[in-house]
Amino acid sequence: MNPRTFSPSWHKAPLAALVAVAGVSALGMAATLVAVPWFVLHRTGSGTWTGLVAAAETAGLLCSAVLAGPVVDRLPARAVSAGADLLTAAALALIPLLHAVDALALPVLVVLAFVVGAARGPAETARQVLLPAAVERASVTVEAGTGAVEAARRIGLMTGAPLAGLLIAVMGPVRTLCTDVGAALLCCALVVVLLPFGPRPAGQDGQDGPGGAVTSYLADLRAGWAYLGGDRPVRAVAAVLLVTNALDGALNGVLYPAYGSQVLRSSGLFGAMVTAIGAGALLGAAVYGRIGRRLPRRALFVGGFLLVGAVRCATLAVGPPPWALLPLLALTGLGSGVLAPLMMSVAYERVPAAVRGRVFGMLTACALAATPLGMLAAGPVLDGWGVTRALVATGVVYLGVTVAPLVFPVWRELDAPPSPPAPNDDRYARDREVCHPSL
Repeated sequence: MNPRTFSPSWHKAPLAALVAVAGVSALGMAATLVAVPWFVLHRTGSGTWTGLVAAAETAGLLCSAVLAGPVVDRLPARAVSAGADLLTAAALALIPLLHAVDALALPVLVVLAFVVGAARGPAETARQVLLPAAVERASVTVEAGTGAVEAARRIGLMTGAPLAGLLIAVMGPVRTLCTDVGAALLCCALVVVLLPFGPRPAGQDGQDGPGGAVTSYLADLRAGWAYLGGDRPVRAVAAVLLVTNALDGALNGVLYPAYGSQVLRSSGLFGAMVTAIGAGALLGAAVYGRIGRRLPRRALFVGGFLLVGAVRCATLAVGPPPWALLPLLALTGLGSGVLAPLMMSVAYERVPAAVRGRVFGMLTACALAATPLGMLAAGPVLDGWGVTRALVATGVVYLGVTVAPLVFPVWRELDAPPSPPAPNDDRYARDREVCHPSL
């Protein structure tokens, strides 16, 4: 008799593995984002090369988010996640190895950074595809599962950058990358050991059209876009991601550092400000996982965006003393922690299992594409208006996003169960083949 079949704790192992992987992966990614630019600056002293390497990783992530969806849908998500983590580890490991033999030319480093970003996209999408079955097996709500994953991700992001700074001071940036390799390998091991094999996924080998007809990669990609355009609430979420990630890019990449330099005039207070927001987000994700199921989604959207946008920007624009600023920023961080798992809960409920790889990848692409646009736009606004007026303008745009769920009827559908697809709708023919991994 197989003990795995009857042990309650074993049924929670896949969800626990995905939560752990979310934290470890975020920690490794945050550490890499510190260690690689530090290494390039230390070696070349060139901001241009540093920006080029960072842009290469972002470009790789964006390309894979758009293009890897059909691959995730056709292959077992567990294998995609593990294989992508191995590719990430191999690309990161080549950096210290080539550096040790004095063969790490900067163009090679740009290519390796692109590969690292390209591998992270399908790994993240595959784990998103695996989560609903793990949540069902653990007998918890989707809100609890997405909240736990988001909380672990927040912990990884909060600890990864300071840990990388400490390791760089002790070991140097090149050896720090070796710890990032270890993080990727640990993610791979957790997925392989603790997540079960699933059945042959719907659509593998191209047999995913109506009546088993062969479909091409481009047809699969078009089907993902067709679904994204056909589901109004998911389309609304994608539009919100475009706008809010552009605004977040402006805040995180330009306005927050400018606020720390020009208003707080202290790198220590700036770090405390970012930590306060992160701590509030961690608490928000935990609270959502606990009680999110019982709360109306549209109201949560409005409250979350109000805290993240208008309230946070107004708080910074007013410029209270640090003893008041930090608790207020932690309060606004609650909205950040709620919004990410809330949007994923909506996506898991509405997007059929057979197209989740493509749709989730496209949602990620929406977020990635908008972030650098916000950064580019924030620079001239900061130079022309100053940090306070730029924050007010950002808060006003965020307030428009906040009002949208109250004005447009499509947002009411968030609190209503999704309607099933029509039986003769070919676009959803393969979506009815929902695969759940089983032991």
